[in-house]
Amino acid sequence: MRSLLVLIDGLGDSPISAWQGQTPFEHAVHPAMDALAASGTLGSFSICENDIIPESCSCILRLLGVDKKDIPRNRAYLELLAHNRDISEYEMVLRCNLAAVDASGRLAAFNGQGLTPLEMQQAAKHCDGIFKDIEFIHLSEYRNLLVMNREASVLDCTVQPPHESVGEDVSKLLQELRSQSLSINYFLQESAKRLQPFARDGLQYILYPWAPSARQGLPSFSGLHGLRGGAVCKAEIVIGIAKALGMDVITPPNATGDVDTDIMAKAEATLAMLQQDDFVIAHFNGSDEASHRYDYQGKADFISRIDTQFLQTIAAKYHEPLKLVICGDHVTSSVTGKHGDGCTPVIAGYLNTTGHIIRLQSYRDILDFLMKESD
Repeated sequence: MRSLLVLIDGLGDSPISAWQGQTPFEHAVHPAMDALAASGTLGSFSICENDIIPESCSCILRLLGVDKKDIPRNRAYLELLAHNRDISEYEMVLRCNLAAVDASGRLAAFNGQGLTPLEMQQAAKHCDGIFKDIEFIHLSEYRNLLVMNREASVLDCTVQPPHESVGEDVSKLLQELRSQSLSINYFLQESAKRLQPFARDGLQYILYPWAPSARQGLPSFSGLHGLRGGAVCKAEIVIGIAKALGMDVITPPNATGDVDTDIMAKAEATLAMLQQDDFVIAHFNGSDEASHRYDYQGKADFISRIDTQFLQTIAAKYHEPLKLVICGDHVTSSVTGKHGDGCTPVIAGYLNTTGHIIRLQSYRDILDFLMKESD
């Protein structure tokens, strides 16, 4: 029997006072999820379990069966793999956000707020070729990577994630990193100059490097589970994870990493992948992005659209027995805009067949249900 994991990034959330304490998931309209829960089970628990950080890389790898000891500390290397690029053991890679800073020097936005996607692309071009020792790679919108020679002192740096640091003093946030690397310090000075033409409405734009990582291998998905696995996704981290695990990857042409993604195209791609792969993960990143923007209504609407356009399409068009789990990876609060290790909704059940009673109390139960052969 095939298995499908529908991962709604940052599905867990805080109670919203405007909705009398409902979360976006509780406020959303999702008859397909309700039907699956009625015939299967609905639970709520933490994927992080207080022993890994509440971040997509570590949580998704856990849900795919990767042991904690094999989970990378940072994810930039996996995002690099998503773009068919690798590095040697003598190099390292950092994530690098296009961020906005207010007149007081505090981080106003982690995601290029105030710039259109085209302007973000133009800003990235302004930052290309600044310094021969640092390669600047533009991924999408505000997301970029820096590739440079390996520096142990940089790899040991702890830089607060920008999406967790809005309102804080940028000079303090980047102080340790800049003091440990003359190359990075010079690069940031020059990039700030090149980004000055984009300033507006009291905001200056800067590059914010963080999460340095080195080359690191992962076990294969087939080796872990004896199954052929596939992923339908757009987010660089999920593409990178899938490639590192040796899984098949489909990125539909109109898929995005936000709420404007083509959900129907993801459904059709998932149906195609279920014809060849034993296990498929379909990832939706827009819910996480909406929470980071404090847009709880947008998050609830996105969840409703996943139900209508994705889950109902799968239910109508896939006619073989299927094990199905719908869950989040971590909490992303639409109140604070930050990640958390609290509980996320988890729904599990069968399509086109019946099976054993499903008991879900931890991520291990999700793995047992999806990856093990049914009797």
